[in-house]
Amino acid sequence: MNTVQYKCPSCGAELVFDPQHQNFNCPYCDSTFTEKEMQERYQQMEQDAAAHADTKAETIENEQDYSAFENGTRLYTCQNCGAQIIAEAETAATFCYYCHAPVVLAGRLSGEYCPAYVLPFVLNREKALDNIQKWCKKRWFLPRSFTSEKQLEKVTGVYVPFWLTNCKADADLTALAKKERSWREGDYRVTQTQEYTVEREAVIPYRGVPADGSVKIEDALMDAIEPFPYEKMKPFTMKYLSGFMAQKYDVPYENVLLRVQKRVDEHSKRVLEKSIQGYTSHVVTSHHAQLNQIKHDYVLLPVWFMNYHYNGKDYNFAMNGQTGTQAGTPPLSWVKALLFSGVLAAVVTGLAILLGGYLFR
Repeated sequence: MNTVQYKCPSCGAELVFDPQHQNFNCPYCDSTFTEKEMQERYQQMEQDAAAHADTKAETIENEQDYSAFENGTRLYTCQNCGAQIIAEAETAATFCYYCHAPVVLAGRLSGEYCPAYVLPFVLNREKALDNIQKWCKKRWFLPRSFTSEKQLEKVTGVYVPFWLTNCKADADLTALAKKERSWREGDYRVTQTQEYTVEREAVIPYRGVPADGSVKIEDALMDAIEPFPYEKMKPFTMKYLSGFMAQKYDVPYENVLLRVQKRVDEHSKRVLEKSIQGYTSHVVTSHHAQLNQIKHDYVLLPVWFMNYHYNGKDYNFAMNGQTGTQAGTPPLSWVKALLFSGVLAAVVTGLAILLGGYLFR
C-alpha cells in the first residue's frame, strides 16, 4: 500500500498546516515551509504514490489522482452516533467531534470522495479558543463547565463537506401594488387607492450556492456561519488535512438540490422585489425561479466545532475557520439563572422598602 507522508526534511516529524501563517511547520524543530516549497518537494512523491497504486482511478480536474487520496486517508466510524470521519493515513486513533466517543478504523476512503477544492483554515486553535472565550463572556447563564479546560480540549478543527452550485435562475414575480394619496375636503379626509399588477422578470446568475453534505451537521448551524470566502479556495491536496480532521459526505448532490432551489427562490424573490419602487405598498402574489446550466463542485470548508453535553442534551457550537463567525445554541444553567433572579428580587424588594419608607416619612 502506497501512502504519502508529509515529513519534516530536518527531523522527520509530521508536518502540520499552520492556519495563521498559511504555511507548514514542524512542531518539534520549528522548521517552516511555504506552500510552494511543499509542492516542489512532495510533487514527485504524490505522483509516485499514484503511479504505484494497485488500481488507478480517473484523474480529476485539479490533476489530483483519486488513488493518492484513497491511499493517503483513513475512514473512521463512530459506533455511538454513526458519524464518519476522515483522517490522515498515519492517524492511529481519534474521537468523534459530535459526541466525543472513541472511533474505530473502518478502512480506506473511496477515491470518489476526493474533493475538488479546499478552503484552508486561517484561524489557528489558539485564536479559535480566544474567540470562544469572548463569545461566552457575553452569555451570563452558561454553565461553568462549558469553558472548562476539559471541555475546551474537545474543540476540533474539521473540514466540512459542502456542495457548491453554480447556475442561472430564470426568475419571474407578480405583485399587487398600491398607490395611495389622501387629502382633506372640508371636514372630511379623502383617501384614493389605485391598484396595479406589477410583473418582473430577470435572469440571475448564481455562483457557489452552498449546501453542506453531512447528515450529522445542522443545516441552520452552517447557514449561520456563512459566508465563506470562496475566492481563497485552493485545488485540493492532502497537505491541508495535516493537523485537522475532515467529514466524509453522506448526502449526495441530488439530495441537496431542493435546498439549493429554496435558497435561490428566496434570494431571487428579494432581488425582484427591490425593483418594485414608486408604490405605497405591494404584496407578492406569485413567484417562480427555474434553475438552468447547473454545475456543482464538492469542496471542504473549515469549521471549528465544539459539542457540549448538558442535562441529557447535546449543544453544538461552530465557528467559521476563515472569518471567525460563530453560532450555536448556548445551554442555560438554571442554578445561575435562579441565583440571578433571587439577587434581582432581593434588590427590587430592598429598593421598594427604602422607597416606601421615604414616602411615608
